[in-house]
Amino acid sequence: MSNPTDELTREIVGLFAAVNRRYTQESEAAAAAHDLTPLHAKALLAAEEPVPMRRIADRLHAEPSNVTVIIDRLEARGLVERHPDLDDRRVKLVAATTAGRTVAADLRTRMPFAAEPLARLTTQQRESLHELLQLILDA
Repeated sequence: MSNPTDELTREIVGLFAAVNRRYTQESEAAAAAHDLTPLHAKALLAAEEPVPMRRIADRLHAEPSNVTVIIDRLEARGLVERHPDLDDRRVKLVAATTAGRTVAADLRTRMPFAAEPLARLTTQQRESLHELLQLILDA
């Protein structure tokens, strides 16, 4: 006889996989419509307003040196531009161009779930989910 907790655990893990799959499929399809990878699309969305490259790296969970290659491609396509931060000239800011903002807007339209996967949850539900996920990771 199977343990109900084990079955529940399998169902929860399956739901994690389903959420991830839906997020990934939607992101890939939206990015592909603009001949981008999901990582390039995520970087473009992160740069809708001028932002340091370090912040884009944090958002992508990537090393800053890897983000440079991603930004290079977006810049070559005319979707972003780089310029020095006026407050700290050692910092490079990345900002979407007009064309980049147009693509970013279309990406958001094409990926409503990926853009806001927790939209149906209340603030309290989000906080509870956050606490539970953190508890799992801290184990």
